[in-house]
Amino acid sequence: MKKLFVSMALAGCALTGSAQPRCNADGTVTFQLKNDSAQKVMVDVQFAGRQEMTRGADGVWTATVGNRGDKTSPVAPDMYPYCFIVDGVSVMDPENPQYFPNEGFKNSILEVPAREGTLAHDIRDDVEHGRVEYIHYYSKSLGATNQAVVYLPPSYLTDMQKKYPVFYLISGTTDTEEVYYKVGRVNYILDNLLAEKKAKEMIVVMPYGNPAKLLGTKAAAQAAPQTRFGGDVFSQDLINDLMPYIESNYRTVNNAEHRAIGGFSRGGNQALYNGLTNLDKFAYLCSYSSFTSTDIPNVYDQASETNKKIRLFWLGVGTDDFLYGNARDYMEFLDKKGITSVKVFTNDKFGHTWMNAKYFLTQTLPLLFNKKAAETAMKASEPAPAATGQEPQFTPGVMARMFPKPIISPEYTETGITFRFKAPEAKRVELHAEFMPEYMAMERDSDGVWSTTLKDFLFETFTYCFIVDGMPVADPNNMNITANQGLKYSIADNPKSPFNFASQGNIQHGRTAYDLTRQEAWYTSPMPGGMVMPVFIQLLPGEGDTMESWFKEGGADAIADRLLADGKTKPCIITTSTLDFMQGMPQMPGFGTKTLRADDYPTWGLRRRALVKLLLDAGKEERPSFPGMGGPRGGFGGGFGGGFGGDGF
Repeated sequence: MKKLFVSMALAGCALTGSAQPRCNADGTVTFQLKNDSAQKVMVDVQFAGRQEMTRGADGVWTATVGNRGDKTSPVAPDMYPYCFIVDGVSVMDPENPQYFPNEGFKNSILEVPAREGTLAHDIRDDVEHGRVEYIHYYSKSLGATNQAVVYLPPSYLTDMQKKYPVFYLISGTTDTEEVYYKVGRVNYILDNLLAEKKAKEMIVVMPYGNPAKLLGTKAAAQAAPQTRFGGDVFSQDLINDLMPYIESNYRTVNNAEHRAIGGFSRGGNQALYNGLTNLDKFAYLCSYSSFTSTDIPNVYDQASETNKKIRLFWLGVGTDDFLYGNARDYMEFLDKKGITSVKVFTNDKFGHTWMNAKYFLTQTLPLLFNKKAAETAMKASEPAPAATGQEPQFTPGVMARMFPKPIISPEYTETGITFRFKAPEAKRVELHAEFMPEYMAMERDSDGVWSTTLKDFLFETFTYCFIVDGMPVADPNNMNITANQGLKYSIADNPKSPFNFASQGNIQHGRTAYDLTRQEAWYTSPMPGGMVMPVFIQLLPGEGDTMESWFKEGGADAIADRLLADGKTKPCIITTSTLDFMQGMPQMPGFGTKTLRADDYPTWGLRRRALVKLLLDAGKEERPSFPGMGGPRGGFGGGFGGGFGGDGF
């Protein structure tokens, strides 16, 4: 079985491969992709658009690209999304581990380093890094489990008495809660600013801006449009569920002077609307490439009172952004109402892009929770530029072109799982799932959409991809993809599975923390009663895995949460660390490490089963008490990787 799985994985990549993009001394970038059967290949990169690639005798397609497509013009150092277009099909770079988390499109990330000095988002070895935690919490507003990412500053686990202000930071349309972390690099930007003493210490909370999607296809379709100004389930969840969870589980200062809210694109709209309608809760408001409603009672028509409540009202947009006209109009509206705002414009970051989002972060983070700096910035506010009549405007037509009706894949029914992929020009499309000994042929309809239905494995979690004319492609309509080093697969995970967060109901959840310096994960389960010695589990990643794999594909956190809630296991700490983290700990009955090695099992399904069995067996053990551990807000501070001490204390 193991040989079969390996051969299948290799077969899927037999005709394709590449080398990661090469940044040249003259500032251009060389892209390469090996594909023996393709007829036409282009690279689509944000600083140059689509550029044709040339095939060599060895089957390697190559293109050297400069700024805006000029082959000699240097590219500005930054991070850029890109993909390859192979015979009309968009594919990620199979050799690049960095990718763009998104509900829809699947891009890789190119990092062009600074030719001199460092960039604001660089991952620097000479600074202390905070850590990133993935949280799940039951949302009464949503009626289901929601998710978010939380950044904790470096001092959070060393100064156990300190409380911190909180910045709620929301990403854009179709983005997931991971984007401000993996593309926006807010954690590294803030690490660097803190090291240089240019920003205040803060917790950053990154919500998922489209939580209705977690409810399933029908519920998502019935939810409020993502462009709606307020009244939507996101706004309700933010105020009534997420904020109370954060303030109950982290050491926070809970007043308007110590809360900020901001976001990019749709997230900017969500941030402004929720900030302006809750000025008793937020004193710092930031919008990156966005605008919001001009109809908010008791805000715009009471400018004097509004100005007193807002420490920082910061608005940034690119003059080449398709939202520039709307954003400029909103700035002018505020001026006419007498409401002060900081206005920042760019013209060199390719419009509505995450290059702009990162830049705006670097400008605003030093102002947050810094009254003097914010006051100086607000006093320097200038009027909005005069309208020329040529500004682009965001209309329903533009929305329809940019975000066409999505294809549903995978779609779960009572009888099977249907997979769909649109490729009108493809000659053959097949489904490749990790447990299948052979590829499954898909059929094309009149619209060029290929589909097939699996009757079995309905509640199994597994990885899969499409084989399009011999080329492996991740499902562009599934936002769940593997976190491995090489070719990214999609993850099929039935929302009704007992080990899927969406189906777990109102239970307590642990937290998964990522140690960015040592590249290891630490999950800490809820600790009911706080007195039982937890089970220590070491999950060793397999070949090609990352510190995320046991959680993204393996579902270790969801499995532990469910079994603990059902009373079938004991509280536990799970880590992907390869260190002997029990060395020097007290020796007593039941105090030991249980280890699972991913490479001992050929599929993630079997790995999950092994973990379930291990946790069920642990649930039968008598655990020694260990006074002083855990507590009412439970936890070990995220595991030994961060030291003891409850995160909520």
